[in-house]
Amino acid sequence: MARGKKRSTQSGPVRKWFFRIFKTGLVVGFLGLLALVIAVFVVRSSLPGYEDLKSSPNGQMIRVLDVNGREIISMGPSYGQWLDYEDIPQVMIDAMVAVEDRRFQSHLGVDPIGIARSLKVRLDRGHWAQGGSTITQQLARNIFLSNTRTFGRKGREMLIALAMESKFSKDQILELYLNKVYYGGGAYGIDAASRRFFAHSAAELDLAEAAIIAGLVKAPSRYSPTADAEAAIDRAAVVLSVMQDAGAITAEQAAQAKPTAVELAPEPRQNSVRYFTDWALPQLDLLIDETVEPIEVWTTLDLDMQRAATSAIQANVPAGAQGALVAIDRDGAIRAMVGGTDYVTSNYNRATQAVRQPGSAWKIFVYMAALEAGYTPNDMVTDQPITIGNWSPRNSGGRYAGDITLRTAFAYSKNTVAAAIGNDVGTSTVANMARRFGITTPIDTNPSMVLGTSDVHLLDMTRAFASINAKGIAITPFAINKVNTMKGRLLYQSKFDGSRVLVDPWVAAGITDLLQTAVNTGTGRAAQIGRPVAGKTGTTSSNKDGWFLGFSSGLTTGVWMGRDDAKAVGGLQGGRAPAAAFASFMKSAVAKRKVEQFDTELVLPEWQLEPDEEDLFGAPEDGIYVDENGMPIETGQGLEYDMEGGQAPGDPPALDQEWIDSVLGRAEPEEKAPAAPPPNRPSDANPAPVSILPKTPKPAPATTGQ
Repeated sequence: MARGKKRSTQSGPVRKWFFRIFKTGLVVGFLGLLALVIAVFVVRSSLPGYEDLKSSPNGQMIRVLDVNGREIISMGPSYGQWLDYEDIPQVMIDAMVAVEDRRFQSHLGVDPIGIARSLKVRLDRGHWAQGGSTITQQLARNIFLSNTRTFGRKGREMLIALAMESKFSKDQILELYLNKVYYGGGAYGIDAASRRFFAHSAAELDLAEAAIIAGLVKAPSRYSPTADAEAAIDRAAVVLSVMQDAGAITAEQAAQAKPTAVELAPEPRQNSVRYFTDWALPQLDLLIDETVEPIEVWTTLDLDMQRAATSAIQANVPAGAQGALVAIDRDGAIRAMVGGTDYVTSNYNRATQAVRQPGSAWKIFVYMAALEAGYTPNDMVTDQPITIGNWSPRNSGGRYAGDITLRTAFAYSKNTVAAAIGNDVGTSTVANMARRFGITTPIDTNPSMVLGTSDVHLLDMTRAFASINAKGIAITPFAINKVNTMKGRLLYQSKFDGSRVLVDPWVAAGITDLLQTAVNTGTGRAAQIGRPVAGKTGTTSSNKDGWFLGFSSGLTTGVWMGRDDAKAVGGLQGGRAPAAAFASFMKSAVAKRKVEQFDTELVLPEWQLEPDEEDLFGAPEDGIYVDENGMPIETGQGLEYDMEGGQAPGDPPALDQEWIDSVLGRAEPEEKAPAAPPPNRPSDANPAPVSILPKTPKPAPATTGQ
């Protein structure tokens, strides 16, 4: 009995302390649980609403597309289109839950089993190698916290996760998670990731693509397809295995899904497109008011044309020089823009920012002013030395052809004729014509302005040629077709306004006639592409600037080349490197377009159709000599005349106006009784034929001051 009392006496204090500790633990646990519940509800009350959490607080995402819908560039944090839970493919949901949080549907925001497993791995390996965070915790960290690894941050993460689970449904949490988590490549959310890596919406994801995206969350930079496609595919195979193990897919489905066969969106291969986007995107401020919701900007750029333009400039620009190119479609849409040989080296856009002298390309304004004043392409003018005030212009090469047609003077870019015309119609009239056609830079009205001494932008000059191509209708270059939100809400749509007429159609037809002649028989022959082309060269003094601008099949292209420091470039003439770059680009750009003939028929006002006495009774006069390329040569260079003023026996055969018409593809004129036997075509026996270009007897309106 004594022993039993002693044992009972010894066990009493132990039980007492055990029950005290147990009661204390219960109280502390209850108080702790109560504090946790209170803390959760306090945090819950401070959480933003679900609709507020759906917004993207880190800036607007802008996805820029070319005219065919191909992505050019994505700017800002890429959030893509928000997909509601019911619109998210089930394979995407299953993949993410299987690989990131298999017990997502059963826990309250924190997974004790996952935490215990993470601690065990920590003890076994001596460092944190496996996370125990649930999808809800990851979402809490992504929205509210940083990625610093501290116990304090982890505690706050758990508290917020519990609060989120008490406030939002599982479906809402998954919707937030899938639309907000970072997947690498600048993409936040599965839609941005899908568009970034696969070039289509996340609503179209298949099992293999979903596995690739689900595998990115663990290490976006390491597994990103754009960084390491092989690593991304290997990780996707792991995801498929985990999905099968979790029962989300069958073994057959896992075998059929082939991540290696997934077609990834191509990466941009060029940098020249940035010249275009740098110029185009600031225009959004004037077009739309949306500054928060992700948007898609459909531009006018054609990436295929842009590549061709880049290649044309880089292949033809002289060493040490720069080059620029702009291509404008018939409605003003810019299809290509190259502002330099390399954007990385220099982002200065020479197509829109640089101002350079256009040289003889400026003569389109001189000749349009002349046509509007009453000249016609067949009118006679005199190419001879001229002095206006104290200015005496000279032709390239210092040669003069005498009496020639206006068409010939333009084709061979005769400076003296342009000076005489400018003096006749007035330089202020020429300046007014340039202003009408979109020249925005200052224009001087000195006599020399007719030769292109006023600085201009390449874009402005190309715009002027595009308006000529449009038969005198004002063309305004634009870069943005439409803007819409990722959900499809239209914010802006461009509209073509063809109501503003700059010149009468017969003036546009006349200058087109001249421009076509310049390419076929004149200084722009290097710009020929096997279909009708109208264009004009431009070269400034000492070859500081070389230009070629022209159009074909509805597309107008301007090319400039030169040095940024305006130093001379050896051999840089508009008819050489710039014309060659134009031809190289245009052959590719219009290859799939219909061949279009130019409408060069002149429909003149009635007052210009009155009979002209000299036109009726005058006799034909002698013409000028041209070489085998149609280039004028001075009279008397190895040629002899008989006493009647005709061509001496034994001279090479003559090429008359019929030859010009045949070269230009014009319809043959009505037969007239020839004054001499019809000429023979040049043959191999006469490798350098010369001819006389017949002249119309009508006096030249531009003889004033000559």
